[in-house]
Amino acid sequence: MNIETSLYIHVPFCAGKCDYCDFYSVPVSSLEDPRLDHYVDVLLSDTENLIEVYKPGHIPSIYIGGGTPSILGPERILRLTKNILRIISRYAAMQPKEITVEANPEFISKAFLEAVLEGCVNRLSIGIQSFHGTSRKAVNRAGSDETKLEDSLSLAKEFFPEFFSVDLISGLPFQSDKILLDDIAKVLEYSTSHVSLYALTVEPGTPLAVQYKFDKSSENNNSDDADNLWLAGRDALEKAGLSQYEVSNFCKPGKESLHNIRYWRMENWLALGPAASGTIIPENGQAFRYTIPANVDAWLAAGGIENPDYGFFPQIEELDEITLIKESFLMGFRYIEGPCKDLFNRRFKKNIRDLIPETLKKWQLYLQKDKLALNKEGLLILNSFLVDTFRELSLQ
Repeated sequence: MNIETSLYIHVPFCAGKCDYCDFYSVPVSSLEDPRLDHYVDVLLSDTENLIEVYKPGHIPSIYIGGGTPSILGPERILRLTKNILRIISRYAAMQPKEITVEANPEFISKAFLEAVLEGCVNRLSIGIQSFHGTSRKAVNRAGSDETKLEDSLSLAKEFFPEFFSVDLISGLPFQSDKILLDDIAKVLEYSTSHVSLYALTVEPGTPLAVQYKFDKSSENNNSDDADNLWLAGRDALEKAGLSQYEVSNFCKPGKESLHNIRYWRMENWLALGPAASGTIIPENGQAFRYTIPANVDAWLAAGGIENPDYGFFPQIEELDEITLIKESFLMGFRYIEGPCKDLFNRRFKKNIRDLIPETLKKWQLYLQKDKLALNKEGLLILNSFLVDTFRELSLQ
């Protein structure tokens, strides 16, 4: 096929599941769990098959996420990254510009960071969420030792002085403005170049949702307070020189996540591992999305995807034009640059302004003057903007 595509590698194992998490994950009680070695073996087998099918001429970014990829430990993560690069080099002449690995503080060590550097990883994403032990424990977040959190950041600064990212959450239980701003100040002490500041979302079916349903004190929770808390965090990050370039993402100049930008621009990405989903959108041809079933044990038993002996197949979804247009707006308007107009015009032979003129007129004060994109205040009303966008599309 010889396409340009990014590559997402999913590692769903976790030492413990946070109460707010609704992603597919599998608990691992020991780092010696034999599934971990087997998992890497099958991932590499699937990578071989996938690359042989699509023959990508260029893979600009690789993202190893989870779950907790750092739970693989130094030897496994090195074997995974080195062999992925070996496999893709058959068709991709250039090495990926960005290779990211997610890591949780409790698994960050010198040995681990030496291994990811040896595997050509050049971007680290650390899930801190908060330094406040009471807030972390309230949502069952593993690794509440503040000293270990700070040690992990110190090592990240040493091994990735130019490019590491930190995840923080606003709206956690027992979190005040001061606690969130202290979290941000502490992270910035370690010269991180990128921060993802997520507002806590209570997802249906999670332990946190059950807690909120039955905890009488939740009646005192005020959505305006939660919004103001996040806004205080946003302002602190921007004051420190990290600009908002997406709804929840902030960075120093030139330190954006190239991999995530490809999602927001709706460019091709392949994906591997249980629960992972890839999307291919040819310039001329039928776009489709595949999703690997969220079942580690079945995937391991089958030896990867598309094993007829086990009946383990990815789910294939064809994407029609209107679905792709909606997703292009859904993802594109999250990004400070807005949807990619050139790509949109090539892909659909249509102009964005011609498709949603009334929506753009209604929300013009929330649009940037020099580009078809929401401004900083516009990102706060993204959902309302999209509701009007989809309503206008449905009338055509």
